[in-house]
Amino acid sequence: MKGEMATFELSLLRQRSLEAIRQKARRGELQFYLPVGLCWSKNGKMEMDPDRRIQDSIDLVFNKFTELGSVRQVTLWFRREKIALPAIPSGRGERRLVWKLPLYDTIWAILTNPLYAGAYAFGKTEARTQIVEGKAHKTKGHCKPRTEWMVLIRDHHARYISWEQYEKNQAMIAANAHMKSHMEPKAARGGRALLAGLLRCRQCGRMLRVEYGRRHMQGRYCCRDAQANAREDCRCISFGSWRPDEAVAKEVLEAIGGNAVEAALQAADQLRQQREARRRASEMEVEQARYEARLAERRYEAVDPEQRLVAAELEARWNVALQNVRDLEKKLQTFGSDPQAVSIPSKEVLLSLAQDLPAVWNAPSTDMRLKQRIVRILIREIVADIDKEKQEIVLLPHWAGGRHSELRVKKNAVGRHRHCTKLEAVEVVRQMADQLSDEQIASTLNRLGMRTGAGNGWSEVRVRKLRHYHQLPAYDASRVTADSLTLEQAAGRLGVSATVVRHLIQRKTIPATQVVPGAPWQIPVAAVEAPEVRQVVMDIQSRRHPSGAQFRDERTLELTGFSDPDAPAVES
Repeated sequence: MKGEMATFELSLLRQRSLEAIRQKARRGELQFYLPVGLCWSKNGKMEMDPDRRIQDSIDLVFNKFTELGSVRQVTLWFRREKIALPAIPSGRGERRLVWKLPLYDTIWAILTNPLYAGAYAFGKTEARTQIVEGKAHKTKGHCKPRTEWMVLIRDHHARYISWEQYEKNQAMIAANAHMKSHMEPKAARGGRALLAGLLRCRQCGRMLRVEYGRRHMQGRYCCRDAQANAREDCRCISFGSWRPDEAVAKEVLEAIGGNAVEAALQAADQLRQQREARRRASEMEVEQARYEARLAERRYEAVDPEQRLVAAELEARWNVALQNVRDLEKKLQTFGSDPQAVSIPSKEVLLSLAQDLPAVWNAPSTDMRLKQRIVRILIREIVADIDKEKQEIVLLPHWAGGRHSELRVKKNAVGRHRHCTKLEAVEVVRQMADQLSDEQIASTLNRLGMRTGAGNGWSEVRVRKLRHYHQLPAYDASRVTADSLTLEQAAGRLGVSATVVRHLIQRKTIPATQVVPGAPWQIPVAAVEAPEVRQVVMDIQSRRHPSGAQFRDERTLELTGFSDPDAPAVES
């Protein structure tokens, strides 16, 4: 009986202790290990760490996340700029603060901890027990939903960010998890597709995915959730991203065009703040290193000179601290002279750029992730469908203010894309293929100002490839009759220059035809041998013309004209 009573009393004491802990936590007085940047005061209150360097480092993390919108991008920025963050190594022993380059988990822990938002939170994790091979297996540290937290007291202590900003950060982090849900819009992740993670299929209600081909730089929006659901029709809708992106970008630019100047000035101010934050972090790092060097100096001076082994070790630590100070001071001096640093444009330059916002938007140097974030600020989601009768892509943007609008974008036919050769050029080649050589066709196309689908000029090889693709006949010189002459051949028979023959064609003296405007002239042989044409040529050669018209002498480049047919010729 005494043993049973003792066991019962121990259980009762344990329950009372746990309940006392819970009651103290509900009052916000229970002390536990705090993350970096927060500490307990002597009177049991939670407050911000008095170290200014630690405070600025935590603030920099939140500011960079607001700018970049991704935990991974914030981590890459800190490691690229070589900015260390404070951390407390996990494990047993003394909890000693160290400075090191952050990892992904470090940034994520700072951004998701509600203590930085001034909220006292307790009971966020739980232990779970599972039966594994007939034995109970207990694991700890499983995160619970916020509704199941034991204690959550807002505005409990000094904070780094507001609770509203904390809520926005959690929503942004949740939106970045692209693999968890197919029904919600996704955050911007860069890439070449402007509307990635923002389009919703009107037929099935799921979000569209982006596919990139191996050879095509532009993406393609596809709805393939029917395939995941084992349906026979594995695709609802699918269309290229170039034209929809261009149409939505035009609407966005029109929406923000009035505030372009203010946006440019705010961007410049934000860039200055970022550079100042980096410089301040470097200066505090130098100050910390100088303090450690002075501390090492005092320790070395305080040791007994007879303790040679201890003095040698302290001297080595002092030298290391001094070398660290020199390295950091050198880094700080070269901070402003970095050739790779982006110069901050002046106010006048920003105002001029703001007036030409489309050029800035379409510039190759503009970050696609930034453009995606701008679109997501203005547009919640876009419902997409395809009008098969009109061959159009129907987009229904849901704007942030609650307004809806409809955009209709032309959809290419099957096998067509924006790099295809225009139908006008193909038709010209079709008409000239069996009558002229590929070289002459290429010259005609270049003369007409036509380009290939890739925007290049025409050559004999490109014309030949186009003919093979469209299965057009090739030029055969053996089948060409001798009844027609080219401009050069007619000029050779008449004994004049090609320019004179062209003038005679324009005056309808010599009948000639062209397959298409700009193509080589085809002159009948009978027209060249006609007596009236020979007489006109003889008059030109003798510098006499019955109508008194002027002709340019191709040998002297002088204009000659005669009002009297019997007047003598003027020697040049």
